[in-house]
Amino acid sequence: MKSKKDAGGVRLTDEQRLDWLRLIRSENVGPRTFRTLVNYYGGARAALNAVPDLARRGGASKPARLFPREDAERELATLRRRGIELVALGEPDYPARLRMIDDAPPLLAVRGKLASLALPMVAVVGSRNASAAGVKFADRIARELGEAGFVIVSGLARGIDAAAHRASLASGTIAVLAGGHDHIYPAEHTELVDRIVETGAAVSEMPLGWEPRGRDFPRRNRLISGLGLGVVIVEAARRSGSLITARMALEQGREVFAVPGSPLDPRAEGANGLLKQGATLVTEAADVLSVLAPILGQPIDLPAEEPEADPPRLPEPDIDERARIIALLGPTPVSIDDLVRLSGSSPAIVRTVLLELDIAGRLERHGGSLVSMV
Repeated sequence: MKSKKDAGGVRLTDEQRLDWLRLIRSENVGPRTFRTLVNYYGGARAALNAVPDLARRGGASKPARLFPREDAERELATLRRRGIELVALGEPDYPARLRMIDDAPPLLAVRGKLASLALPMVAVVGSRNASAAGVKFADRIARELGEAGFVIVSGLARGIDAAAHRASLASGTIAVLAGGHDHIYPAEHTELVDRIVETGAAVSEMPLGWEPRGRDFPRRNRLISGLGLGVVIVEAARRSGSLITARMALEQGREVFAVPGSPLDPRAEGANGLLKQGATLVTEAADVLSVLAPILGQPIDLPAEEPEADPPRLPEPDIDERARIIALLGPTPVSIDDLVRLSGSSPAIVRTVLLELDIAGRLERHGGSLVSMV
């Protein structure tokens, strides 16, 4: 089944979009696993057919749960009825820089102006319990960066995030949601989202009906950092979620900027700490623009498209190889390279065993190619 060609890339057919939706919504299939499956099997439908056997080989305690086709059809129809586009990784409307990260969502639900996703972006995030000075600065820098041609990305939280969104409504802003489009958090920002989508967009990788939980916010944060060229931290306490966004930005090769604050204010402790670690100090928009301007002129190095023919076959490890690799795993994260070296198996065999364990729900993947047993 061929995808529809487009001037800017490849568009999925409706059947392919259903297969992609079924695969990413299936149990124990996350963005990294999705990409591995599609790369090995050449498409989402073939991957769906392979999942039950992979789960069995990985020692799953119960049969793999595939997302039903009827549910996928219902979700897709509801999204379209609400004016929400489901954009696939590799399609022309998919944000180019987000596509570069290892765990880019295969499908991104977008409400608003798709064109805003093609513009250069920078994230502005910070404390929910923001100071008046912090809110004022977030307003100013978001407005000035917007006037300079950047779309402002943030997480719709109270405090700094909301100030950044409001200041850039005219120039365009992207709200990254932790839940589904029908579960805006906090609920008081529902009207703000309605204003955002008039010139910008709200995006989510979560299904409709998904109420955000604590663990969903770090997951959202990787999209905030992944969408833009850099992240500006305005205020952040020592254990702030904004510091998670900064860490993810560094892992993704993005620029990290921090606004200095009083050492007597705990809301500035995280941002001041980032400055000590080498973040770019920001007191005005020009500090951000001087770093990002040269990057804008560089070509974007995108990963390869989904293969269409003769994908590599997954090797099947023998019993001893599988047992040897599993024995090396534990609750402490270990690198895949170390597993290859210590097990004496080929990289292909090690990755196959990890994929089996992943589909079986027994593996946890961390940043930096680290894995551990659940």
